Amino acid sequence: MTEPDPTALRRNDFPVLRSLPTRWSDDDTYGHVNNVVHHSMFDTAVNGWLIEASGVDIRTLPAIGLVVETSCRYFAELRFPETVTAGVALEHLGTSSVVYRLALFGAASQQPVAVGRFVHVYVSRDDRRPTPVPPEIRRALATLGGPGSVSRS
Repeated sequence: MTEPDPTALRRNDFPVLRSLPTRWSDDDTYGHVNNVVHHSMFDTAVNGWLIEASGVDIRTLPAIGLVVETSCRYFAELRFPETVTAGVALEHLGTSSVVYRLALFGAASQQPVAVGRFVHVYVSRDDRRPTPVPPEIRRALATLGGPGSVSRS
């Protein structure tokens, strides 16, 4: 089975859209937003949304989400100054893990300039052993429409 074309994703394929402005320091010597900034935008979009959607400061929960995997495929450049729209969707929810499908859209782009994947594994704050996804996080994730909510992925 071949993977669907990620450039076919659109903003309406993501239940959460967050605006993230680029910063002067995001552009590298080649005149575009450096690749590491894309990963930072994914991190900011997911965790900012989790704090707002759960209604709690996720940093104070007894279980913390550690990033164990992240990936990004690049299709076009971003440049400062530009406001990027980050799309967040749920790809998979397990007992102790969450997989997010992500996309970044430039200010004028209909197609994603980048798509990514972000995996949180929840561990106990005390012993760093895997633990179930906290109920506050599960409630927030339920608003994403469930795994597979990204229609073309």
